[in-house]
Amino acid sequence: MSKNTAKGALPPSFDPGGVSASDGVFGLPFAQEQARLVYLPVPWEATTSYGGGTSNGPRAVYEASMQVDLYDASVEKPYEAGLFLRPESAQVKAWNRQAKAAARRVIAALEKGKPAPKCELALANALGEKLNAWVYKNTKEIFDAGKIPALLGGDHSTPFGAIRAAAEKHPGLGVLHFDAHHDLRKAFEGFEWSHASIMYNVLEKLPVKKLVQAGIRDFCEQEALYARKNPRCAVFYDHEVAAAKMAGKPFDAVARAITAQLPREVWISFDIDGLDPRFGPSTGTPVPGGLDFHEALRIIETVCRSGRRIVGFDLCEVAPAKDSEWDANVGARLLYKLTGWTLASQKLTRLMPVRKI
Repeated sequence: MSKNTAKGALPPSFDPGGVSASDGVFGLPFAQEQARLVYLPVPWEATTSYGGGTSNGPRAVYEASMQVDLYDASVEKPYEAGLFLRPESAQVKAWNRQAKAAARRVIAALEKGKPAPKCELALANALGEKLNAWVYKNTKEIFDAGKIPALLGGDHSTPFGAIRAAAEKHPGLGVLHFDAHHDLRKAFEGFEWSHASIMYNVLEKLPVKKLVQAGIRDFCEQEALYARKNPRCAVFYDHEVAAAKMAGKPFDAVARAITAQLPREVWISFDIDGLDPRFGPSTGTPVPGGLDFHEALRIIETVCRSGRRIVGFDLCEVAPAKDSEWDANVGARLLYKLTGWTLASQKLTRLMPVRKI
């Protein structure tokens, strides 16, 4: 997607308020070695069984990023830290095609009440394992180079390897998870690496200190019981947050309560369906309700202003519509806001003064 430019700072001719003159993400001319934050695109949606299209998310968000204004009212010049989007992997695309074809045959059998074909299920799981290893390796490379990793999915199964790398580098890591769904199902539909199982896998397989979930509103009883019994899991259900707001509780108090559950170092895992579906209507499993765009940003800002450190993040489940740029447009702006707050939490840029109204 992005082409390397010569080493060095932004050229004197660069105009952050002008038309994008580079094919780098957000129209920026940085090479990877110049960048402080590196985006890893993962075009993958092997186990999705309802809506599709999230494998096209990274490309669509990249294209929409050219329309994002670089001035940010909350964080001072986040682009100056250097942002770079790696090219999509042809190998990952090939694995995705193979895994998706196998998964479709498994799902078709299950929908007919038949047993899942063992060879197809095994293939989908094996390819999911390969993807995890690839994501882990690439995320670790970004960390080892002294840079901040940010994964751009793809469905929500994609960040497991990235969270694994982050948990290894930052012992005691917490995960702040925005989603409509718990994603706590064990091997959903037989797929060990299902998008519906990502946080079950995180809690069961990784040394994560705390998982804090916000926006949750569509889940099964087993997931709710699992979350309730697991002391490493804290859930802020959408209906409870809505009830508190209707009773007059300021949202700032909600944001502080969510933040208080997190340890000092945090990975943010953001499934766009955690937002009200008017912001991402084409995502695979939209659910009524959810966080407003500004509410989600307020939570992230509160994490940053609390002195906690965002060590990396992922943005998943952006599915571009065929007849609208809206989903990608929102995804690109959310990506930039996540980037700014992450950089600010690491003191790589300054917070803008808050103007009281």
